Amino acid sequence: MTTYDDFKRRFKLLADKNQHLVINTLSNIFTMRLIGNKSHGDLAEIGMAEFINQFMYDYKSIHVGKDLFRAKEHEEDIMIISEITKEKFPLSLKAYGDGPLQLSTDSDQNMFPFLERQGTDVTGEKKIEAIFGAKEFADFDAINVMPLIYDEKKQQCNIMIFNHKKAADATRRIVYIGKNQKFDIDSKNVISGKGRTHPIFMFVDTDSHYICEVRYGGASANALQRGLWTHTKNAASYFDSLTSGWIDYSHNHTLVRLFSLALNSSERGHKIANDILQKDIERLKTL
Repeated sequence: MTTYDDFKRRFKLLADKNQHLVINTLSNIFTMRLIGNKSHGDLAEIGMAEFINQFMYDYKSIHVGKDLFRAKEHEEDIMIISEITKEKFPLSLKAYGDGPLQLSTDSDQNMFPFLERQGTDVTGEKKIEAIFGAKEFADFDAINVMPLIYDEKKQQCNIMIFNHKKAADATRRIVYIGKNQKFDIDSKNVISGKGRTHPIFMFVDTDSHYICEVRYGGASANALQRGLWTHTKNAASYFDSLTSGWIDYSHNHTLVRLFSLALNSSERGHKIANDILQKDIERLKTL
């Protein structure tokens, strides 16, 4: 078991035993969407880093994002250190709606060109095994991603971890889907279909069910058009939930007011507020 695997196991135990702590933090994180659609992602990084420091006693977490908030060298946002073994590992936080989910940007643009050289419809256990074992796919499961998934209409959330090993073991076909094409599960063929701007390679299982995809990685592609992606609805069976399924969350309008006041108050006021908030966290730990 890797340090990350042990961390996931410990996090799930905490979430099962003290679900109110997870619900409280996630509710506050997703409340940030009331401030702006892009606010909650960055704030999720510092929120979950602090969650680990406050409630997971065997781990220490450091937020490494954006060169203290500027350009990042790697995709990971948090560095987690085991207080027992002193081993450390990076973690990438994703706060996404229930649907398409980026697992890796494939910043070196290795995956898509490599798959193009393999053909437009790859089958056969040995061929697929060789693809996953190729150096171009070395990053397929190298990035530790913790997605915080939300369904805003239902006000439910889930911490869903993509099971890369299960996905790789289950892949039975890798098929190219070009511009204005789609995969028809009934006929198990690629057919014409409007909407797609850039091509993908889709990975499907023995029943032709969707697992994941590698998106176009050319020079004109942006972050949404390249890399390794999956879909939390279409590939639900290839995720492990650290919250044991969907949990309800609620918006905290008082938190929005707190941010408004904090941005207009002094550091002296912030220090006083920090002391009050820490006392409240200690109270939550005893519930």
